[in-house]
Amino acid sequence: MKVTLVQRNYTVADLEGNATLIEKSVHAAQAAGADLVVTSELALLGYPARDLLLQPAFISRSWEVLERLAGDLRGKPPVLVGIAEQNPVGEGRPLFNAGVLLKNGRISSRYHKCLLPTYDVFDEDRYFESGAVPEILELNGWKLGITICEDVWNDGDFWRRPRYHVDPVDLLSHAGARCVINLSASPFACGKQSVRESMLGKMAAKHSIPMLYVNQVGGNDDLVFDGRSCAFDAGGHLIAKGRGFEEDLVIVELDARRGPIEHIESEPEIPEEEVWNALVLGTRDYARKCGFQSVLLGLSGGIDSALTAAIAVEAVGAQNVMGVLMPSPYTSGESIEDAEQLAAKLGIRTQTIRISGLMRAFDESLAGAFQGLPRDLTEENIQARIRGNLLMALSNKHGALLLTTGNKSEMAVGYCTLYGDMSGGLAVISDVPKTMVYRLSHWFNRGGEIIPSRVMVKAPSAELRPKQTDQDSLPPYDLLDAVLERHIEKHQSTDEILRDEPNADVVRQIVRKVARAEFKRRQAAPGIKVTDQAFGTGWRMPIARKEWEFQEKAAEATR
Repeated sequence: MKVTLVQRNYTVADLEGNATLIEKSVHAAQAAGADLVVTSELALLGYPARDLLLQPAFISRSWEVLERLAGDLRGKPPVLVGIAEQNPVGEGRPLFNAGVLLKNGRISSRYHKCLLPTYDVFDEDRYFESGAVPEILELNGWKLGITICEDVWNDGDFWRRPRYHVDPVDLLSHAGARCVINLSASPFACGKQSVRESMLGKMAAKHSIPMLYVNQVGGNDDLVFDGRSCAFDAGGHLIAKGRGFEEDLVIVELDARRGPIEHIESEPEIPEEEVWNALVLGTRDYARKCGFQSVLLGLSGGIDSALTAAIAVEAVGAQNVMGVLMPSPYTSGESIEDAEQLAAKLGIRTQTIRISGLMRAFDESLAGAFQGLPRDLTEENIQARIRGNLLMALSNKHGALLLTTGNKSEMAVGYCTLYGDMSGGLAVISDVPKTMVYRLSHWFNRGGEIIPSRVMVKAPSAELRPKQTDQDSLPPYDLLDAVLERHIEKHQSTDEILRDEPNADVVRQIVRKVARAEFKRRQAAPGIKVTDQAFGTGWRMPIARKEWEFQEKAAEATR
């Protein structure tokens, strides 16, 4: 039996468009001799639909589209489609996260997701009722265990601490399943694919049954889905794999005696290539799905704006990117040269707007109100907000998406200005630590210098005052990023970090800055998630709170 895994780029709430993608895929699968076609999780709705799932009219309309799709596919191979199904029982959550089989022109059997994640970016218990038990689809003499995403992420032999008390794959194996199929919408994070493959392979070998996994591809809001749908034979060997960050159809042939016999080679990707592909895809889809044909950004001559511009060119094309130079009296000639050189090599248009006159106008307007007060961060922030206003004006006038250029290290500690450099519609590299910004830039230049070499080596600076550098306010970025990774991604406390990092004052300073910058991050443009813990839908810290670690230390000191 041939199973086709449909790896497509769905748009949230585009029911007609998503149905068309599925229908075209089924036609292609039929031409390849498929006996069963499988989409990704909630494919018809697009994932994640979030609170659209709370609108009954949206769910009803999706089933109307599904019924029409079933009729249009009469005479085609059976298709397992991801959709949200109403829960007819008078208690519990209103929906099931379901896979529905379309067969012979009608809606046939339904399969419900059992494990509902509520960690990181997931909040499925908000919408869905858990399926009672995983179920088996019998087709062409095969017993196929149907699972949905999280259902395969709870193997007690793979995870040191399983999140749930039941393992759907184990239940299906004991119920006689001869193959397990998983409809998934698993967001990208750097290095995650190796974990997926290791987990799926070990489960296949453990239960001696093939595992088929189909993943969504494309960007939706802050999430990127990397595809790379794959299949493992009963021995746990990877025998099929879809392309990463691109649409694909993966065909796996199940043989009654030998299991899957399809074999597709796939080259591993280095972290920089993975992250680059995710950022490009996320930027392209965010712009496209929000209706933008062009983008713009401020070009400072620094490495963050250089990398963001390079990503933008790859995402939407050089002809659709505009770089805006906004030099002040503190902007060095080198920075202007570097920005202009970068723009020329990328082939993008530029606009130069000098802000010296606007700075003077602000100084004059505020002179009375600020009389007797020293110059400080206030005036620096005004410069950033002048630039933000200019960029937003250009965005409005040209109908272009404004990309912000701040990195994760800056966002973490609040080294950014509200309504200034944070202004915009998409924060492209806001989940990329500064050290990774440098690594990505060097990787991007691997075929020849596009980002000027001087940008790579000069001291990072916002250039808001004479001879300013980032390290006037921040620790060196290698130290900062190491502490931030432990505190943000590994959720370690100050004391845990201090077991290995002797500079107690610096660590405490960093942790305090992270807490105090929460109000800024809450108002930031959405960013593209590429790490295990991004400042997006999966980060839910309170703004108004005590710094509990330091309060506790102070209390101990007085005892």
